[in-house]
Amino acid sequence: MKILIIDDERSIRNALKDILEMDNHTVTLASDGKEGVDAALSDNYDAIFCDIKMPKMDGLEVLDTLSKEGVEAAIIMISGHGTIDTAVECTKKGAFDFIEKPLDLNRILITLKNATDKTQLVKETTILKKKVNAKYEIIGESAAIKHIKDIVDRVAPTEARVLITGSNGTGKELVARRLHEKSTRASAPFIEVNCAAIPSELIESELFGHEKGAFTSAVRQHKGKFEQADGGTLFLDEIGDMSLAAQAKVLRVLQEHKITRVGSDKDITVNVRVVAATNKNITEEIEKGNFREDLYHRLSVILIHVPPLSERIEDIPLLVEHFIKQISRDMGIAAKKVTPEAYDELSKLPWRGNIRELRNVTERLMILCGPTITKEDIIAYATPAI
Repeated sequence: MKILIIDDERSIRNALKDILEMDNHTVTLASDGKEGVDAALSDNYDAIFCDIKMPKMDGLEVLDTLSKEGVEAAIIMISGHGTIDTAVECTKKGAFDFIEKPLDLNRILITLKNATDKTQLVKETTILKKKVNAKYEIIGESAAIKHIKDIVDRVAPTEARVLITGSNGTGKELVARRLHEKSTRASAPFIEVNCAAIPSELIESELFGHEKGAFTSAVRQHKGKFEQADGGTLFLDEIGDMSLAAQAKVLRVLQEHKITRVGSDKDITVNVRVVAATNKNITEEIEKGNFREDLYHRLSVILIHVPPLSERIEDIPLLVEHFIKQISRDMGIAAKKVTPEAYDELSKLPWRGNIRELRNVTERLMILCGPTITKEDIIAYATPAI
């Protein structure tokens, strides 16, 4: 583990160095704040011990500078003139902990272990977030996709409700997630509800929650999706399949920002941005009496249509390359090359299942083909026998 010690007292630096090296850590020393900042910015450390009273730049200035520069190391402040106010100030500025001199060996080692555990957890969380974001990345350079990305980037920072339309498998969820990730609500929950997958008699309980005893199987209180998404984004997928009764209650939430759990008469205020999606023609559903027109107008402040893959054929090579990398990583198998003739053959297929179908076909080709995917492989494996 790499550790930086910033202290103007040579005896303190050397004592800390000896303690930490005995515990098998690699230690770098800095004799003042400026030297410490330069060292911290030129290398990656797991933890930094920093004195508060130092010449040239004191410890609080060092802490401020490293925080602004985005240094991820856990910073542990040390001082011989410690007060509660100083400790609180250090914590507010982002320090992991505050240790008073004279330094206690056990306190140092315990604090260091806790600090490095936290640093490792932050690193792992960052890696996981990058993997999740990569999974939901919108891939493509076609005019249609560039237009969608542009609209999303302009709309995301606002509170405008968005209705996303498009066939099954086109990537409507990716658009919803990009709206959330680029919004001011990105650090809050993104909650997804597939309205088509929930029976009509359970949709209200799922969305608004229920109280214990509200119905036979309600053995405990349950928070609905609106409450779970409070402060964040609620994605109502396939909203065209929602019952009229549930639509009426969703409309009330959009108007009043309040929900009522099933079995309760108490209103609960929620702060939720609603993004909806459907594969149906909502105008036709309104004419048939299956969808409320007032709800449609509430949801569709911004309309985003995601085109089928057949209308963005030029994106197929980029999508296939993206899926090959994903599948190679997830399955632990070598990535494969695709010949230009194979891409030409892929572009001729109808792609009724859109991006979802292309992903499945790519996985099939990765499993069944040799190191290079050819035109003959596409003919043999891309379209399964029906």
